[in-house]
Order: sequence, then structure tokens, then C-alpha cells
Amino acid sequence: MYARSTILKSVEKNVRMAAVEIVLPGFDIEESITGNAEGFLVIVYDNSKNTFDEVTMILRKATSCSQEEAEMETWEVDHLGKSVVHQGSRAECEKAAGIIRTIGIRVEVVED
Repeated sequence: MYARSTILKSVEKNVRMAAVEIVLPGFDIEESITGNAEGFLVIVYDNSKNTFDEVTMILRKATSCSQEEAEMETWEVDHLGKSVVHQGSRAECEKAAGIIRTIGIRVEVVED
């Protein structure tokens, strides 16, 4: 009888634990499922016309990112040929891409 009661209590405890919902601050379930809750990306491609500083400056202006992030993305453009520089809604990405295009660099908005 003691063993059965102990087993039942253990099962009840495990069932209660399984029903507990864990909520993490800043965690977006939609983003964890799709990879990007917003759905669009801005991609910038390398060219031989623009300088490192020009690209860094326009990325900061277009995406409101930090100097460090803009420099990392510019390095990717320069060394890897392209970089995803922003993600967001279609409207947000089109706006950022329009600003980036003003320096004559190739940029596209794609669905994630």
C-alpha cells in the first residue's frame, strides 16, 4: 500500500509539473517557430564604388544600428560579397533599402 501511494503522489507531481507554463522575458514564440516574426530581410551586395566608411554610414542611417553593428555588416559585404543588414516588416525593409540605395550600392528586400 505504501509503494502505491508513493507512486501515485509521484505521478500527480509530474502531471502538475508538466502543466506549468514557462514564460521567458523577451521570448517570442512566433519568432522561435518562423525564425523571424517580421518576415523580410534587407541584403546589401559588394561593389567597387563605395568605400567602407560610406557603407557603414548609410547602414547606420538606414537601420539605426550601432557603429559596431554597421562595421561588422560592412565587413561582411566587403569580404563575403553580401550581408543581411536588417530584418523587419516589408514596409520597414523597403524604407531602409531605399535609403541604402541612395549611395548607389545594390540592395534587395527578400522574404525570409
